[in-house]
Amino acid sequence: MTARTAFFDLDGTLIDSKPGITGALRYALAEMGETVPCADDLDWVIGPPMIESLRKLVGEARAAAAQKVYRARYAEVGLAGNRVYDGMADVLQRLQAEGWALYVATSKLRAFARQIIGHLGFDRFFREVYGAEADGSLMHKTELLAHVLRETRVDPARAVMIGDRRHDVIGARANGLPTIGALWGYGGTRELEEAGAAVLARAPADVLPALATLVG
Repeated sequence: MTARTAFFDLDGTLIDSKPGITGALRYALAEMGETVPCADDLDWVIGPPMIESLRKLVGEARAAAAQKVYRARYAEVGLAGNRVYDGMADVLQRLQAEGWALYVATSKLRAFARQIIGHLGFDRFFREVYGAEADGSLMHKTELLAHVLRETRVDPARAVMIGDRRHDVIGARANGLPTIGALWGYGGTRELEEAGAAVLARAPADVLPALATLVG
């Protein structure tokens, strides 16, 4: 029988990356001469492709330049600004022991995502880390998950996406995958329900029974 597969989002799902992301973003905005919001007013940027958030913050014409500053700052100090959600390591260990194939699928730059997963020691759980490329390709979850399914040859009928934002749900549904909405992240109940999440989980431990209901 084909292995059951779980695709995990990174920011807001596996880790709370708010300090690193918002810190690097606030630095980039200051360098660009823009008004700098407080960190709590930037929760909405955690999860979606950063270039899209920058377009809203600095405009289309300056977004690429702001992204360059953001990436440089994030590589310098932002990568360390992450905290693993309580109970997440136990969930991954349990799933691995039960024979689940685990992958990361994130809109974050793949190089950054791999560094984070390796630094946390989570590379022992995940078969591969997938994310956006430096040229902007694969930054949208629909495109990314289509690519991942082709690469891994995973049967969508035996797979689930776990993520905290509507982008995770929309991308997964477009590829025939149900989504467990991670309420401990940054999307919230309304966003995830309206996007069509199959199940909502309030804490990482709730992922285990939720997976059992979606993929027997």
